[in-house]
Amino acid sequence: MSDVPVIFDVIIPTYNHARLLREALTSVTAQTLGNWRAFIINNHSTDDTAEVIASFNDSRINRIDFANHGVIGASRNVGINAGVAPFVAFLDSDDVWYPHKLEVARQKLTSEVDVFCHAERWVELDGTSRVVKYGHRGVISFGSLLYRGNSLSTSAVIMRRSLLNQIGGFDTDPAVVTAEDYELWLRAAHTGARFALTATALGEFRRQPGSASSRVDKNAAAERAVLAKHFPKTPTIAHKLLIRRRMALSHYGAARGFQHAGDSAKFWTSIRCSLSTFPFLLRPYAAISLAIKGRLQNGKSPS
Repeated sequence: MSDVPVIFDVIIPTYNHARLLREALTSVTAQTLGNWRAFIINNHSTDDTAEVIASFNDSRINRIDFANHGVIGASRNVGINAGVAPFVAFLDSDDVWYPHKLEVARQKLTSEVDVFCHAERWVELDGTSRVVKYGHRGVISFGSLLYRGNSLSTSAVIMRRSLLNQIGGFDTDPAVVTAEDYELWLRAAHTGARFALTATALGEFRRQPGSASSRVDKNAAAERAVLAKHFPKTPTIAHKLLIRRRMALSHYGAARGFQHAGDSAKFWTSIRCSLSTFPFLLRPYAAISLAIKGRLQNGKSPS
């Protein structure tokens, strides 16, 4: 492979995910297009991550040990800076790609495209799955990302290296940890980056057990930190309404997270925050109706 020009650098941050990392790397080595090089940014894992990486015995796979101190964007930046390929692909160590992913991406990444994102199959803990398509009605823009929410997935995104160099890679501010990908898409879109989407699932997003409501709290705080960085500093009246609606969406999203985590108190608190911020958002009312229906079916009084 040394005489074949590398088209894709694949950035894989990992920490104590040896079994899942093996599956992720297997999905990379199974690609029908072999013009790639992988950088596994190992956050000094204490399991057998190093042995798993070595077992592939593939010169295209490189391990970089790096202590990110909880800032995964820093790990991704190390990987980005280690490579030189014209395109940079991201893969989380608990996700996998389908064999034709890079081949399809090479076809989609024409001179008129800076960012490519494909649909993914979301695999739940119980083994059920569904295909999730990204983009707002097939469109990505700064406005849609900012005011309607993140609609891209890290393991499904490939970016032109020149764009990453232009915008400076991932934000390493600890306040945006867990939402650093969203922040990157916003900066890319703000520069006028050209996005291409496909509704074809070219990989799997593996849902992993989280740390319940504490993780929801962290994710919500990170999202709001990102929004604060990108909302207009002197908003017009129209922008003020959009900002209120977006903040209501953020509270609603947190409410759904708390609901899945089984934290009823924080669910209702977030629902109230959503409605008080922007009472014209319909989703919280639907969530309230479903929550009350569920409690009645379980023989409990609404609260």
